[in-house]
Amino acid sequence: MGNRLSKIATRTGDAGTTGLGDGSRIAKDALRVHAMGDVDELNSHLGVLMCEDLPPQMKHELMSIQHDLFDMGGELCIPGYTLITDAQVARLDDLLAKYNADLPPLKDFILPGGSRAAAIAHVCRTVCRRAERAIVSLGHSETINEHPRQYMNRLSDLMFVLSRVLNRYAGGSDVLWEKERER
Repeated sequence: MGNRLSKIATRTGDAGTTGLGDGSRIAKDALRVHAMGDVDELNSHLGVLMCEDLPPQMKHELMSIQHDLFDMGGELCIPGYTLITDAQVARLDDLLAKYNADLPPLKDFILPGGSRAAAIAHVCRTVCRRAERAIVSLGHSETINEHPRQYMNRLSDLMFVLSRVLNRYAGGSDVLWEKERER
């Protein structure tokens, strides 16, 4: 990779195309590029979240997720290539079970907010949902592995759960939507 990334300003994308990992070129507004970009954006938001005060184990788990998202970008960048596996999806299922275990049941909708870390986790959740939609759209026009879609679905759920955990970690609680508020 060192030689490959030694020159960043290549000017090869000036005409509105970008190179894929298999050497082919596609339009920068293609569904595949949208999906890759949304996954990359999510990974960047996770990096911002990891700058916050988080439980140490959660920070380690989020770093592992960042690596998975980099794998996902690689899979999306090379048509027909597989990097996301059942094991990675199952790991998210395990994290969901772990973090859900101590949370009170939800009886109301919650607003994205509370602590700064929880609010950033909600941003990650919404960007993850967008990336998931982009991957679903790509799957309607091209054959892709099912694991990236499954992974993003689990990850968005996990980000919601982590936002609740992070509000408690900061000494707060969920910010409830007040349906009967004065309008």
